[in-house]
Amino acid sequence: MKLLCSTKARRIACKKPLTHEPSCKDEARVGQRGLIEYVWAPIGSRPPMDRDNRHDSVQIFGAICPARGVGAAIIMPGVNTEAMNEHLAEISTQVKAGAHCLLVCDGAGWHQKGERLIVPDNITLLPLPPYAPELNPMENVWVYLRGNKLSSLVWDSYDAMLEACKQAWLFLINDPARIASIGTRTWACVKG
Repeated sequence: MKLLCSTKARRIACKKPLTHEPSCKDEARVGQRGLIEYVWAPIGSRPPMDRDNRHDSVQIFGAICPARGVGAAIIMPGVNTEAMNEHLAEISTQVKAGAHCLLVCDGAGWHQKGERLIVPDNITLLPLPPYAPELNPMENVWVYLRGNKLSSLVWDSYDAMLEACKQAWLFLINDPARIASIGTRTWACVKG
């Protein structure tokens, strides 16, 4: 059973609103054909790991505010402008009343302003330069979640993948210090 982008997005609630602090967003594919993560093992040994060769996958659309240690996400079956609109709507509901969200995002085609992308009034998109993923802290969030919660797993069903993604995201947002640690870069801060 596949989810339809427009009607059945799996939303993950956030208890604390985002604020005017710069936030960042990105998408990550999680699926049955995942990557094998590096693990500690004695030299010369080959620790066993499971790897699923089926091709089903979901996309986590996530956004964090490292300054406040909060995040908002939805899980979708694919990436496109319609899914991006759903994610922006979810982020918009999480922005504190009276605040404005500056959202750092990469140059993916579905992030481009145009007639199909609907950006809420309380969000401004700040596109990153091409080929600069190191400027988006969400890339580190995906590495962390894959390495600690989403790798070396074999899911029995599509719903099991959805639930694993939801639990991984909840694990992240329930620890504000972890969000701040992963998402903060002293070398990329603008001093005002």
